[in-house]
Amino acid sequence: MKLFRNALIMITMISAASLVFAGGRKDSSSEQKKYLIATDTTFAPFEFEDVYGNFVGIDIDLLHAISEDQGFTYELQVLGFNAAVQSLEAKQSDAVIAGMSITPERELKFDFSDPYFDSGVVMGIADTNNTISSYDDLKGLKVAVKTGTEGASFAESIKDQYGFTLVYFDDSASMYNEVRIGNSAACFEDYPVLGYGISQGIGLKIVTQKERGASYGFAVNKGMNEELLQMFNEGLANIKANGTYQKILDTYIKN
Repeated sequence: MKLFRNALIMITMISAASLVFAGGRKDSSSEQKKYLIATDTTFAPFEFEDVYGNFVGIDIDLLHAISEDQGFTYELQVLGFNAAVQSLEAKQSDAVIAGMSITPERELKFDFSDPYFDSGVVMGIADTNNTISSYDDLKGLKVAVKTGTEGASFAESIKDQYGFTLVYFDDSASMYNEVRIGNSAACFEDYPVLGYGISQGIGLKIVTQKERGASYGFAVNKGMNEELLQMFNEGLANIKANGTYQKILDTYIKN
């Protein structure tokens, strides 16, 4: 599996007028506002670079479908998760879509869309490791997590109970590599993300049942970009109703 570049990529998605009138919001203004939407670099299957160099994933396809349904335009700012959230906080972008969990703490700073995916956390280890099968086996060991994620929050909540220490990374690829080469004993990650990575040959395996996790949401700064948030919610409802939402999920997640 190739390592993903941690770089700034700007992608402009422009909706066709015919699609606007076919099922989305009509905008009579001659000049539409273009939104700057920040996202992660490596969080497959939600956002990642495919073998052809295209930036793809569930979040990317959902945003594209919703923008077509609602008739708005945007530029995608690919920064890494932590940097994307910081960009939104600093008002350098209008929104974030990056597998971002809706939590009480984040709701103090951001307004979230209706949930668009329900996730959960699992523990992954190297596929050659036959000594770790539960949290109890982590005592005295290092565990890798990705900064600002649901997996990191869960690991932080149990680390004292099970006696392990945490090592933080800014991207999933680096976190997986840390575990694969044996520098850390395990990692905690959202189950669809780790499951997809394993299917692509990252050299890890899942050894725990899914812990209950938060839902993912599209985020804007509190009290700002209310129109964009409303369009996202309306578009999400429309693509769920017409089957587009399920088709996108089925493209990336195999049951």
